[in-house]
Amino acid sequence: MDVFLETERLVLRPFTDADAEHLFALDNDPDVMRFLTGGKPTSRETIRTKTLPRFLHDHPGLGTRSYWAAEGKVTGTFLGWFEFRPLDDHSPAVVELGYRLNRAAWGKGYATEGSLALIHKGFTDLGVERVTANTMAVNTGSRRVMEKSGLSFVRTFTEEWPEAIEGSEHGEVEYELTRAVWEQRR
Repeated sequence: MDVFLETERLVLRPFTDADAEHLFALDNDPDVMRFLTGGKPTSRETIRTKTLPRFLHDHPGLGTRSYWAAEGKVTGTFLGWFEFRPLDDHSPAVVELGYRLNRAAWGKGYATEGSLALIHKGFTDLGVERVTANTMAVNTGSRRVMEKSGLSFVRTFTEEWPEAIEGSEHGEVEYELTRAVWEQRR
């Protein structure tokens, strides 16, 4: 198994086509998808034709992929995924941090642990200058992970969504961490 990054409790590895069922199960948990689709499920066809190709894409500017399957280091259990995706495919300067974990993995610090490791790797090895992350304003769990990972609140904004979901009337929030701020805190 290829390993992109290891933490004390996690292994982040590249996705493969064999992960389709893991992604299907993750995206079909209404609680996991509450702040993304209002809890609506994702079809196997969408996983196969849209999600997996995006997760298997290599970014020339970053020199690697940007979505990583997260597994328990000891058990090998699929816990979810992390995103560390450049906003410009040809430049590592600004990346978006994201995560989606199974409910069984919530509240155990995995999202913060994986995020901190990706941020460290981004600033030390990948040429990243700024990490950004977004979520719904009402998604307090995700916002807390961003804060514990060192990101600071930037703004609240609204976007047009095809279908409004509960809480979307409060808008989205953006957080960020720059390399300069990260280095000052070390």
